Amino acid sequence: MMQVRGALMAVVCLPLLAQAAGESTWQAEAMGAALSHRGVVASSKLLAPPHKVSGVITQVYWRYSLFSLPPDRLEVKLCTQTQCVIVDGQQGVTSAFAGQPANQPFHFVWGVYGRGSLYPVMRVRANQVIVNYR
Repeated sequence: MMQVRGALMAVVCLPLLAQAAGESTWQAEAMGAALSHRGVVASSKLLAPPHKVSGVITQVYWRYSLFSLPPDRLEVKLCTQTQCVIVDGQQGVTSAFAGQPANQPFHFVWGVYGRGSLYPVMRVRANQVIVNYR
């Protein structure tokens, strides 16, 4: 329970920290995808800035939640139209997109290595990005 509270506080406080450092922030979230078979990939909806944005990315924070435990051999990528980065865990931060335009949308790509059906079906409850830019 303490980890969940800490994670929620981090997601709430990150934009405030970015603004204190002279950066701007945008955030977007959407419901997730579903996977019923291994060896297949699914993409989330686009996570785009909710308002006009100009500048370059400094960091991107991500978070996703599943309705059940993650299946073995799950691979999750956070992507723009030109680049994908494998994300480790259900939340984190990356500077891999630093210097790229801050107005571009992101999406998650979900895949589970192997063959056969997934039981239970892997359903993503929510996807979120918080983009810091200057």
